[in-house]
Amino acid sequence: MSVDIICCHRLSRFFVTLVLVLATHSSLWADSTAYLGNAACTGCHAQANTDWTESHHDLAMQEATPATVLGDFNNATFDYFGVTTTFSRKGDAFFIEADNAAGELETFPVEYVFGVEPLQQYLLPLGKGRLQALSIAWDTRSESEGGQRWYHLYPDERIAAGDPLHWTGVLFNWNTSCAECHSTDVEKRYDAVNDRFDTHYEQIDVGCEACHGPGSKHVALAYAGGLSPAQTGFAMSLKARGEWQWSEGADIAQRAKPPSSSHQIDSCARCHARRGTLGEYHPGKPLLDTHRLAIIEEPLYWPDGQIRNEVYVHGSFIQSKMHQAGVVCSNCHNPHSNQLVVQGNGVCTQCHLASTYDNRTHHRHQIESAGAACVECHMPSQIYMGVDSRRDHSMRIPRPDISISTGAPNACNQCHTDQTADWAYSALMDWGVQFADRRSHPARAFHAADRGDVRAAPVLLETGNNKKNTAILRASAITQLGRLLPERLMPSLPLWLESDDPLIRLAAAEATRQLPPEQQLERLMPLSQDPVLAVRMMAAEQLAGLVPTTAGPTESATAGPSGQRASKDGQPQAADPLDALFAEYIYVQSQHLDMPSVLTQLSGFQQARGETADAEALLISALEKNPQASASRVNLADLYRAQGKEIAARATLESGIQLSEEDASLWFSLALLEVREGNSGAALIALEEAASLEEPPGYYHYVYAVAQHDHGLPAQAIATLKAVNHAAPGQLNVLAALMQYSQQAGEVQAASRYRDALRHTAQAAGLQ
Repeated sequence: MSVDIICCHRLSRFFVTLVLVLATHSSLWADSTAYLGNAACTGCHAQANTDWTESHHDLAMQEATPATVLGDFNNATFDYFGVTTTFSRKGDAFFIEADNAAGELETFPVEYVFGVEPLQQYLLPLGKGRLQALSIAWDTRSESEGGQRWYHLYPDERIAAGDPLHWTGVLFNWNTSCAECHSTDVEKRYDAVNDRFDTHYEQIDVGCEACHGPGSKHVALAYAGGLSPAQTGFAMSLKARGEWQWSEGADIAQRAKPPSSSHQIDSCARCHARRGTLGEYHPGKPLLDTHRLAIIEEPLYWPDGQIRNEVYVHGSFIQSKMHQAGVVCSNCHNPHSNQLVVQGNGVCTQCHLASTYDNRTHHRHQIESAGAACVECHMPSQIYMGVDSRRDHSMRIPRPDISISTGAPNACNQCHTDQTADWAYSALMDWGVQFADRRSHPARAFHAADRGDVRAAPVLLETGNNKKNTAILRASAITQLGRLLPERLMPSLPLWLESDDPLIRLAAAEATRQLPPEQQLERLMPLSQDPVLAVRMMAAEQLAGLVPTTAGPTESATAGPSGQRASKDGQPQAADPLDALFAEYIYVQSQHLDMPSVLTQLSGFQQARGETADAEALLISALEKNPQASASRVNLADLYRAQGKEIAARATLESGIQLSEEDASLWFSLALLEVREGNSGAALIALEEAASLEEPPGYYHYVYAVAQHDHGLPAQAIATLKAVNHAAPGQLNVLAALMQYSQQAGEVQAASRYRDALRHTAQAAGLQ
């Protein structure tokens, strides 16, 4: 029996176990509340329904009909790197001839349209219940705005069949990546054994119940005359606008009482945030109980927290002073129409005195000019998906000085594109604007930490400890510090692990991986009972390799999300806390086995629990779904190496390099394999390649320099280290190696300089 057949058998066995578990116990956790659809709401909520009709939520997903398809299907063609896509129509049916997963032209029916403005995408069936979003979209803007045309989402790079960014790839799969936020009460229903979807939704678009939750109890109470503020029939209330008051002489209104819950913001964030899906959504649960929020880190955000990659809104908004002051989404947006509650600067002058802020003395620009618009200075926009302009919701003051030191954009130069950041900063100084935190701003520390500069540690530590900072900023600083200089975490870690904010507990739990095992176990055990799922999931990942295995994979997998295990008669019974935690982890991850990232995470967990065969099968499945998933490939090669399967490890890495020649992690892993096999020359070549691809220069360069020195090339090693120290200073290992190698080369003065630099850097990092 071949290795592939063995792995497929093991994978199928693992998936069958999970399917049986879910089928056996789903009734224990099912919510009996029913969804009724928008028609049940319109009788009593006519205005809300009127606002919602034709909104972006209403038009989020529609069946493809002559009324809903906006693109040119009159045998229009679009050429993309030699591939011609044709858009045609037969009666009321629409068709697209495009390159399929094998790179061959095939005609697909258009089943659904996705979105309406400023672009519209088209969903095509690909078998086994899959719907895929074509990466050629229709620009719905007017011709005068450059629209009414077909365009590719990746116009400047050839995305060929087999690439995960190809429209047939996993990243453009509707079931996995899109459905949750474009329809109401979506159930993905992925069958991992047969690699098939049976995705279901209660309403095709984003209806009332997508946000408010199932409405059957509410409607029943309404008919019975039993509605009251205390008994609405819903699990939560989304009302959160609050009352805002103007103190005498104040320029800014203040909220009379802080929000009593985060239900509204969390409900919006389920879709308007960069996040990963965890467990089943139940209305009223906090965001981190169903999703894991992305923190401030590159390449998602700029070092100062401005939006960079496609992070949507929530992650930037919760950085803002507005959020800290109690502003919620509906203070600015009509949640039913998706429009602003007031147009122009009026949305800001609801709380900011117009005579003070909507005034040339404040913004220093001509009235009616772009610079006089609040959003242009405080919420500059970025373009995503080629034509979609989205505003940064962190509502920050423009900081050209941060641009100079970190490369982050600023609103001044996003308007004055012909000028430099130095010019903009000089203009602010001429206006008398002074920044007290020029040297201590967290953005500088984040930027330095990304480049391995340990001198950023004190500012990161202060940022993580400062309770005046937003939770996402503190959590991001904790994460950065844990990666950069974990020893500086230790005094504050107990406080962070007991924080009232789950985002901070989550970051602290991740940072514990740097502790010695016995300390890690002590710190993480309380989090196994944390009330928030994201924190428990992180605790499970960390604890998996710290405690002995007490049950086989089948037994462990029979517990549900409540931490209970079913007995032989099907009734839940108490379980050991860690067994329950691990079972919950498997249960949650098993709902997303269509995602390569989840398969990789679950593989790591299974390997830590000693289930090597399952871990291997999961990684193979991840690579089948996305052959360019380098983390999955490196982990699989490491797993093979641990099993003594050096040939399989080499084949895994070399096939990955053929697919992704510019992936530094694959070259580095190959270099380590060559070292283990005694191929020093080949290892040096692979390390050189890894270092050439590493940006900014860091650990791969350091290892390459060590290898150069060990191969009798001390001058080249010193040259490599000098280049690293110049481009990305503040790396202790680089300075230590420069000191040592300079001393060995007889360069006494240079060695002394590097010794002093090493000492000063350690002192600046708080290590001495």
